[in-house]
Amino acid sequence: MNARKRYTLCLFAVLSCILTMAQKNVIDEVVWVVGDEAILRSDIEKQRLEYGSQLKGNPYCVLPEQLAVQKLFLHQAIIDSVEVTDAEVNQYVEQDLNEKVMMAGSKEKLEEYMRMSTLEMREELFDMWKNRLTAVRMREQLTADIKVTPAEVRRYFKDLPEDSLPLIPTQVEVQIIVLQPRIPQTEIDRVKGLLRDYSERVNNGSTSFSTLARLYSEDPGSARQGGEMPYMGKTELDPGFANVAFSLTDVNKVSKIAQSEFGYHIIQLIDKRGDKVKCRHILKRPEVAQADIDSALIVLDSIKADILAEKISFEDAARYASDDKDSRNNHGIVSNINMETRETSTRFEMSELSAFSSELARTVEGLQVGEISKPFTMINTKGMTVCAIARLKNRTPTHRASITEDFQVMQDIVRNNKGEEAILNWIKEKQKSTYIRINPDWRDCDFQYDGWIK
Repeated sequence: MNARKRYTLCLFAVLSCILTMAQKNVIDEVVWVVGDEAILRSDIEKQRLEYGSQLKGNPYCVLPEQLAVQKLFLHQAIIDSVEVTDAEVNQYVEQDLNEKVMMAGSKEKLEEYMRMSTLEMREELFDMWKNRLTAVRMREQLTADIKVTPAEVRRYFKDLPEDSLPLIPTQVEVQIIVLQPRIPQTEIDRVKGLLRDYSERVNNGSTSFSTLARLYSEDPGSARQGGEMPYMGKTELDPGFANVAFSLTDVNKVSKIAQSEFGYHIIQLIDKRGDKVKCRHILKRPEVAQADIDSALIVLDSIKADILAEKISFEDAARYASDDKDSRNNHGIVSNINMETRETSTRFEMSELSAFSSELARTVEGLQVGEISKPFTMINTKGMTVCAIARLKNRTPTHRASITEDFQVMQDIVRNNKGEEAILNWIKEKQKSTYIRINPDWRDCDFQYDGWIK
């Protein structure tokens, strides 16, 4: 048993004892009040056990202040109608719960340690994650309009000593050629047959769409929610999916089969609101046979040989042969898209490349600049099994940031600093207008934000 697992099991055991004691003795108390919201001692204890040794400072000062700030954000979120969807929250809940089950060893052991059923844990985690994500969304809205000019970036870093400049981790630029293994028509017909069967079962009333989605959909994010997706605009969806979803008018009907880059779907309309649609779907992906994977790998091996023999460049081979449309028209270069800012870069830190594709990251890590990998299989961003060869175009070693090479990173630092200053000023104003009471035994703290004690 590794150290992390032993620590986690001990953590669960301690938490179980605390919960048991709480049931036998009234040990809880209100330690802070922010507005009309109370922060309990038990809230602090749960947070303390969750963060463990990661927490810096006195937990009985740091944690209640963090919860107090969260409550200020939540109150403002209600005023500004800032919300997160249940589907978004449930993704975090399931991930959190799965990690806890994995570290405990099994669902039964987790329930034993926590003295709670999985359902009770899920409900508790839902409230926790909904508050966290809503607070984050509110914070993002408060800093959304902050802009930074190039002159501000240059001024900020102009007089910084070299050893104070941010350290930029190793970054790589990667080119890729992707082939989608052949999928026989018989396999496509099999998948469509399953979807037609699901549609029939919904239409004749024998099973609900939501139940079938939970049981059979291969979209892990929405399957847990009965296939339900948030409100989305047409441009946010795959064109093949969007055309079918936006053609639906009857909430009681199931769509025809839609084909997208993710696979094949059936869709059920839930609601339309302006130019957005809310629906649920069931996704099924055709299975790729090993023989077809092997055939694609042989083709890629041949393409690699032609590139090495200088019969064709990697860039031209990507343009003419690759099935990955995102990189095909960019000389085969893989793009790193920031999902929050939507900014695009060709550079990846290795952790970012691993998040994009763990198989691609493992392959690239062992390459020299200019070297082409052996053909390999990977799961692409659409969840499909594909075959690929990769070329390491460039590797920039760990270095101190410079305006010429790392302007975007330095701009982000200045923007974050301005954002922190804006949040600090906002919290100071909220402290003045919000009722705050702190238990005298919890006041002897060096708080991050002045103004809690009036």
